[in-house]
Amino acid sequence: MRAVLLLGLVLLAGCAGIGPPSIPRDRFDYVTAVSDSWKRQMLLDLLKIRYTDAPVFMDISAVINSYSLEGDVALGGQYAPVGRNGDTFTGLGATARYADKPTISYQPLTGDRFARNLMAPLPPTGILYMLQAGYPADVVLRLCVNTINGLENSYGGPGIQRPGDAKFRDLLTALRDSQIAGGSGMRVVTGKEQPAVMMYFRPLTSEAIAAPNHRIRELLGLDPTTQEIAVVYGSHQSNDREIAILTRSILQVLVDFSSYIDVPEVDLAEGRVYHPARSPEQLALFPPLFKVRTGGEAPPDAYVSVRYRNARFWIDDRDQQSKSLFNSILLLFSLTETAQTQAAPLVTIPVK
Repeated sequence: MRAVLLLGLVLLAGCAGIGPPSIPRDRFDYVTAVSDSWKRQMLLDLLKIRYTDAPVFMDISAVINSYSLEGDVALGGQYAPVGRNGDTFTGLGATARYADKPTISYQPLTGDRFARNLMAPLPPTGILYMLQAGYPADVVLRLCVNTINGLENSYGGPGIQRPGDAKFRDLLTALRDSQIAGGSGMRVVTGKEQPAVMMYFRPLTSEAIAAPNHRIRELLGLDPTTQEIAVVYGSHQSNDREIAILTRSILQVLVDFSSYIDVPEVDLAEGRVYHPARSPEQLALFPPLFKVRTGGEAPPDAYVSVRYRNARFWIDDRDQQSKSLFNSILLLFSLTETAQTQAAPLVTIPVK
């Protein structure tokens, strides 16, 4: 009898408290699972692009989970008085049912969303916001920009490879030095039509600021007396008070990024993957952005790993630069989302 009562109390307590304890468990479990799957999907798509295969981007649009815990307890018996024939017995029974029913919705990136998120050029304002937030100028511009005032970046895409301009490399170095010294910044000027982005140079209070800022003006052909310079989208400046930035699309970023992935020598020899033609001089100016290793098996503590074409590819968890650059690509996706935000549907999930 005590066992039956105890079982009933446990079932009642479970029904009353199954919801709240599931929040910290499920929230962190799903965060970990979504993060890991996002990293693996990105590495897999980089490999597909490297092998001239069709990348597929699948978003997780919704995760809904419902729980139920139900139980029944039954107790029955029959008693025969003394002196009368009959059976004396008791019977008891208990049943319990637990259900965990996750519903996960996937949405492939196609049509207008594909064109907007992958094919559209990154907005110059978004790139400058990243610089203002402290991301290294030489890394951000190396990833996201084709040209600045006509100075050309390196590009490793098949068919349209570009070696890059040595002056562009000098510009990246000068911008990074100015950023570290606090010699430049940006601000947004609101106007009647659309906000204008202005890059400003601080007064030359020290050599740490003066040297890189002078070099930036020299390389970009800027007016040496103007403190604020307008930043616009384009391949060439229209005057010496303007910085024209021709940004890349996310797809171009992925193509260039994937060209640095190490692939098995047999695949190169058989022509299964394109081989970026980079001279030693070009590699000295524009060294690899990150390193993806390949082999039979990845180490168990790899930061991210996927199997593709009978080989394992991974990023070492101790390779901080590769991890940081890999995460930068994931961040860039948010810069291309320009559609109006729609109200999320209200979903009510009963917890029994």
